[in-house]
Amino acid sequence: MPDKLVQFGADGTTRPQERTWVPEVPVALEYNGLSYAVMMATPSDLEDFARGFALTEGLARTPDDISDLAVAQVEHGWIARAQLSGLGVEKLTERVRARVAESSCGLCGIENLEAIGKPLPPVEPHDPLDPKAIFAALGALRDHQPLTGQTGAAHAAAFCTSQGTILHAREDVGRHNAMDKLVGALAKVTQDAGDGFILSSARCSYEIVEKAVRAGATRLVTISLPTSMAVERARNAGLSLWCLARDDSVLRVHQGTSRP
Repeated sequence: MPDKLVQFGADGTTRPQERTWVPEVPVALEYNGLSYAVMMATPSDLEDFARGFALTEGLARTPDDISDLAVAQVEHGWIARAQLSGLGVEKLTERVRARVAESSCGLCGIENLEAIGKPLPPVEPHDPLDPKAIFAALGALRDHQPLTGQTGAAHAAAFCTSQGTILHAREDVGRHNAMDKLVGALAKVTQDAGDGFILSSARCSYEIVEKAVRAGATRLVTISLPTSMAVERARNAGLSLWCLARDDSVLRVHQGTSRP
């Protein structure tokens, strides 16, 4: 049930208002019986979340490396479990071991900084994106945001065709989580993320760029401006990046490598 609240105006007036809050709960991600991370997330599409997180974190190289997905509600939140195989398992065990060994000495951060600086896989050559496709997707995005319609406080990530038709969309309180859920949904139906473009309702941080590239996307559009690192990572990987997407304008930040 919505909460009944009172809204106060600067002119001294008051009026009743009802609000529904966006769900946010702890979600534990476990792979191969090992606890990898606890994320604050919206408890929907959690199998997609676990699948997409494994792919964007490099714990799985392909969707075939992920099996036995299971989601369960527990006393203090949710647990999403999966079995991983392939080369990504080594990264899983290394990360879990590093987390156990971390201390306040400050040395462990050096490895984390080096990991952030590693080059992303190169993006496949692709056709330039027609701005008309972006405007078409923006116009249709609200129809794919039921949680935002209820709460006004959720992020969305959508996969769109090159003509701007939205094929898949996921929502979450966290922008990174929404992206992971979308990546997991695309992997589930074996949709090539490079065939269209990803539209994110969020700020374009470097993590959003990295998740898009690791998912195989070639073109990324975001509602807000990117950070300097997001621009650098997109340019180095060859990802086409469009930002500040509005109903009547959009800013092209970088055009990736075009097909010959």
